Amino acid sequence: MIYDKYHYRIPEGKRVRLIVDSDAKNEADDQYAIVQALLSPKFDNRGIIAAHFGEEKSEHSMLDSYEEIRKVLALMDFPEELAYKGAVKAIPDERTPECSEGAKLIIEEAMKESEDPLYVIFLGPLTDMACAYLMEPRIAGRLTCIWIGGEQYPEGGYEYNLSNDIRAARVVMNSDIPLWQIPRNVYSQVIVSLAELEYKVRPCGEIGKYLYEQLEENGHTIYARRTTRTGEYWCLGDSPAVGVLLFAHMYSYDYVQAPLITDNMTYAVNRHNRPIRVYREVDGRFILEDFFAKLALFVKRKEQRG
Repeated sequence: MIYDKYHYRIPEGKRVRLIVDSDAKNEADDQYAIVQALLSPKFDNRGIIAAHFGEEKSEHSMLDSYEEIRKVLALMDFPEELAYKGAVKAIPDERTPECSEGAKLIIEEAMKESEDPLYVIFLGPLTDMACAYLMEPRIAGRLTCIWIGGEQYPEGGYEYNLSNDIRAARVVMNSDIPLWQIPRNVYSQVIVSLAELEYKVRPCGEIGKYLYEQLEENGHTIYARRTTRTGEYWCLGDSPAVGVLLFAHMYSYDYVQAPLITDNMTYAVNRHNRPIRVYREVDGRFILEDFFAKLALFVKRKEQRG
């Protein structure tokens, strides 16, 4: 296990179980968050669930994500059995779940008796979280959900991850699942230049070369060209889901009433009055430097083993 490979030790009681839910083939930043999670000794990685990302880019987006996750695992010599298939599409209504491998994994881990708390981080839509909860509501008090998604408060509005399953987000908001939300104005703070990635990531073995090249290639897709990006930087917007577990960011969030999410993705007053944690900022430089260091150490040790 990777937590045995560092000279520093995680203090007793500080390790957590982690499940990553990722629409990995949607863009190019999920891969960075996945690698950082796998290389962090704080985490007992229990699985990586492939999430769909709608049908605009692909008619089989969940399977695309699944194959991308398996590719990242293979490049790192991690067991491909860590990859699980999630729901193939958004839920049809707020009562009907899809019984996927991923939803069953979440339920199985949540219902285990363990001293290590369970966190499930979502780098795309909340479909698999909603499905797991609808299948087994008792999991609500047995895990914490961290979501990269939603527009900034208090108004809300269009945001890509939310747009891919508004109903699932409503299910989670209206549940009693502890939720940490990292909205777009916050996850967009993790900015890195392509020059820095070429300097610090590309030389780091097969996985570093792949991380860099798939990101650079993604910058030339029609979807990337539609954005305001300049061609000199990228937003690693999924990495804060990992970062808030590595560094507590204790003064960087507020507790607000979980909103009712409307069909146009704005936030309205919710009759189900319960608090959720909403981040105002994250330390992007901490998150990036931690990733760079862990990737370099991983590749160095891999080369030493021959």
